[in-house]
Amino acid sequence: MQSTWEDAHSLALRELVEKGISFKEIARALNERFGTAYTRNAAIGRARRLGLSTPERSGPGGVFAAPRKPDARKMAEKRARNLCKSPKPTALERAAVLQLRCVAIAPRHLTLIDLEPGDCRYPYGGDAEGEPITFCGHLRREGSSYCPSHFHLTSLPDVDEKRPPAKAPLRLVEAA
Repeated sequence: MQSTWEDAHSLALRELVEKGISFKEIARALNERFGTAYTRNAAIGRARRLGLSTPERSGPGGVFAAPRKPDARKMAEKRARNLCKSPKPTALERAAVLQLRCVAIAPRHLTLIDLEPGDCRYPYGGDAEGEPITFCGHLRREGSSYCPSHFHLTSLPDVDEKRPPAKAPLRLVEAA
C-alpha cells in the first residue's frame, strides 16, 4: 500500500506519539513544521499503520478511557422523572362484543363440512368457549363468498358494485 506520508513526517509522528501528545496536537504540530494539512484522523490512521501505541488519556472525557459503568441510582432517578412526565395509563376495559345481525335473512347454521360450493360462508357463533361455529348457508352472491344480505353487511357502503374499468393511455410504438 502506497503512502503519501514522507519519511520525515512519519519520524516526527513517531516522536510526538512517544511523548504522549494528543492526535489533535500532533496533527497541528506536523502541519506547522512541514506546511502540510494533516487531520487528526490522518495522524491516527498513520500511527496505526506504523504500529505505534496510542497515547493514554486520563480523565472522564478521554477518547481512550475505559467506558464507565452505568450508575444504577442515577438510572432509577431518570426513570422516575420520565414516568412522572408521561401520562398515566388509564385502566383498559374490554369493550363489549358488538353483535352484528342481518335481519333480512335467517341463517341455516350449516357446519363447515355441510357447506356446498355455492353457499354463503358468513360465520355465526364461536364467541363463547366451546360454542360451535356455523355458517349462513344461503345461496351466495356471484363473485363473493357471502349471500347478498351478508355482502352488504360486510362491504364498504361507498364502493360501487360495478365500477367501470380503468382507462390506461396507450402509445403506438413502431416495430423494429
